[in-house]
This record gives sequence, structure tokens and C-alpha cells, in this order.
Amino acid sequence: MAVRRLHLEQLKGIPVSDLEVEIVERKGKGHPDSLIDGAAEGVSRSLCRYYLDEFGTILHHNVDKGLLVGGRAVARFGGGNVLEPIYMVVAGRATNSVVRNDQRREVPVGDLAVRAIRNFLKSNMRFLDPDTHVIVDQKIKPGSADLVSVFEKSGKIPSANDTSIGVGFAPLTATEKLVLECERLLNSERCKKELPEVAEDVKVMALRVDNKISLTVAASAIAGLTSDRDHYLNVVHEVANRVKDLAARSTDMTVDAAVNSGDDFAKGVYYLTVTGTSAESGDDGNTGRGNRANGLITPMRQYSMEATAGKNPVNHTGKLYNVLAQRAADRVYGEVNGIKEVYIRLLSRIGDPIDHPQIASAGVLLQESRAISSVSSEIESILNEELDNITKLSTMILRDEVTLF
Repeated sequence: MAVRRLHLEQLKGIPVSDLEVEIVERKGKGHPDSLIDGAAEGVSRSLCRYYLDEFGTILHHNVDKGLLVGGRAVARFGGGNVLEPIYMVVAGRATNSVVRNDQRREVPVGDLAVRAIRNFLKSNMRFLDPDTHVIVDQKIKPGSADLVSVFEKSGKIPSANDTSIGVGFAPLTATEKLVLECERLLNSERCKKELPEVAEDVKVMALRVDNKISLTVAASAIAGLTSDRDHYLNVVHEVANRVKDLAARSTDMTVDAAVNSGDDFAKGVYYLTVTGTSAESGDDGNTGRGNRANGLITPMRQYSMEATAGKNPVNHTGKLYNVLAQRAADRVYGEVNGIKEVYIRLLSRIGDPIDHPQIASAGVLLQESRAISSVSSEIESILNEELDNITKLSTMILRDEVTLF
């Protein structure tokens, strides 16, 4: 067995929480980028379930290319109409036939994909009808011979499907936590029950300057549930109050919140949607353009640009390494004393076993009293344990036990 290449280094500088300026973003589940991420991941999981049920194993696939083309709609207080449907297409590669006992069995990849996308939309959007508001399409072809061969390599540990990067970091700053919790609050079951006018298309952007956080929240209102201008303003006011209450519970910093700041009351412009997503009126989406694997967009941080959604959960390190890196980072920060901040960086090489990356690197900011030598063995132990158990991530992903975007 080859020896793993583990690397530890002490980072210089200050934690992100101590920088003068910090910027953080999260796109909610109804944002066009999140919708196409979810659609791609839904297709992958549908294929996984079919392969497992029919053949006892997950077969090669990667359906991580998706495009959402916005439609056209007219929203008005009390209702509205979708004039031109949204178009969603998921593309990629998937095993579409299997030979067993000299008999070829076809896999209905296209039907599975279209059904999975529609089911995803039905499960996540209350007012978006996937049968009338969306044209669902797929462009999934058989896999290339070399990648199928890599997938089918014998052995207990799968071989990497790609040369990919995974990055995770810990801990989240107070600003990052607030952004994450803010979107989750507005898209929670409780909020939808108490304030049903708030649509799923929520986006939260935070700017922290020193000890003051400015939140910009975009939260469209469901036109059919919003009777008039006063009703709309009450909803916006209530959203702002809930965000401020959350902030008061979450941090001691000063927080202000601007909700739907693009409104222009003089011109009669309000953030209304018929279906709950801005995709109905021309906002488009791309797989991998939204949240990273920890659910945030964090330009002040080290992170990977890999799209996790739609990649197979068996040997595509573009998915597995981002999940594993975040798990390892959380463990290092939680279990090793003296860590201010940690970054885990993983790099695979196509064809190599997924538990033996080209490098597993940990960069740490330490408390002043600590030396890298005092934490190295604990960090290496965590990295080795996570890599030893990497094949367990497939089941965790299929059970929706980890965050992907």
C-alpha cells in the first residue's frame, strides 16, 4: 500500500473574522443556480437508486452540467401569469445499457432524468408547476470508454474519475453563520407557515466592515398571496424584523438589513413572482455557479470551484473531496486544541485510488502559544481516518446527510 502524502503548514496572517472587510453570500433553494444544482443532483440520485435496485451497484455516470434558461412572466398583486416557460436541461454521461448473462438490458436514462427533475421541483417549490411552468429536458449520453474503464477498475477502493480539487475550512465566522442561518430561516417550514408570501427565491449578501454587518436580502413575494402594496410592504417589514431578531440572537455586532432594495415604489416596481423564483422572468442558472459545498459563497476564503451537484458519489473526487475536506476541517477545528482557523486542501489524480490523493494538505492558523509540531500528529490522524472511510461518503450523500451546495 502506497504511503499517503500528507502535508501540514502553519499559515501566516490573521483569521478572516479579524479582517477589516468580509463579504459572504448564500443563494437560497429557489434561486436559479440552486434549482439547476438541485436538478442535476436529483438526476444523479435517481440513477444511483435505479442502478442499485436493478444491478446491485452504482454504475458510471456524471450529470453535472446543467442550464436553466429563464422564462417570461407577468406578476401583479393578487396573481399573474407565466407567459413563456422556464427551460431546464441536465447534460452529462451515464451508463445506458448493461450486459448480464449475454443479455443486454437498457437503462431508461432519459425518462429517469426528466422524472427526477420534475420530482425535485415539486418537492422544493410550492408554486412552480413543473408540468406547465417548466420545459424539462436532458442531454445525457453514454460515458467515454476511458472514464467508464476507470470507474469499473476492480478493487475495494474506487479509482478517481478526475484530477480534481476539494477544499474545506473551519470555523465559520459570525458573518458566515448569520448568512447561512438567515436564508435557512426564511426558507424554513415555520416561516412558510407563518409568512407564506415569502418565496423560495431568497438571496442573502453580507458585508462586514469592522464590527458592523450590512445584510442585503432579496426575498420575492408570491404575487397570488400578496393582495396590494400595503400587504407587500408589511411582508417586507416582517422579513426585515425576523432577520434583525435572528442577528440579535446570533452576534453582538451591529447588523442592519435592507430587504428588496431593488424596489422602486415611484415606478410601481416590487419584487413579486408568480412561481416563487426569479427564473420565471429571465434570470438564468448554471450548475456549479452557486453555493460551494458548505452552502456559502466565500470570496475571502480558499475554496474549490468544482460543482458538487450531479457528479457520481462513488469515484468523482470533485464531489467526494469537497465533502471530505469540509468534514476533516470541522473535525480538526473541533478536536485539536489551539486552532484558530484551518483549511484542508485535497488533490486527486485520475486513475489513482480515491483514498490516496496526490496531496492532503492542512493549512492552520495557530494560537500564539502553539507550534505546528504540537498539533501535527492529531491533524494527520484525522486526515487518515477520513480518507480511510471515504467510501462511506457515497451512502451519506444518497441519504442526504451532507451539504453539497
